[in-house]
Amino acid sequence: MVRRAVRQPSQLRRSDRSVKPVAPGVSRKRAGFFSMELVLTLPLLGIILLAVFEFSLLFSARAAVVEASRVGARRACLADATLADVEEQVRKVLPSRLQREVAVRAILGAKSGDVVAVGVQVPMRCAAPDLLWPVGYSLKNKYIYAETRMIKE
Repeated sequence: MVRRAVRQPSQLRRSDRSVKPVAPGVSRKRAGFFSMELVLTLPLLGIILLAVFEFSLLFSARAAVVEASRVGARRACLADATLADVEEQVRKVLPSRLQREVAVRAILGAKSGDVVAVGVQVPMRCAAPDLLWPVGYSLKNKYIYAETRMIKE
């Protein structure tokens, strides 16, 4: 039987020092696996975070547009309402970022009991940054639209 001498750390050769001990239960084959998982999953996580941010801004803008159309329809229900009055009320309710390119359409009834309708349209690119265009969902040429109908007083 041949006995090997156990070397002290100071007696180790340079090639022996470069080998790091492996934790029990971990094989050498899986070294770098975690890095590869990160490379594959971090872009997906980033896209999901961008989508959550973009859609939360869009839902917030949608709520503002719906409220603006309701306020405009309430103003259009009054007897002396004009299209300029309705548009002014709509612009007061909308945040400044949505006021830039808002389009207001109104059907004002002629007499009491007629139906009035107010539609408010805002481009989505005014409501949120276009963050998802690299994955195929662009806000270009898309709009947020809300319409409210009421009976004229």
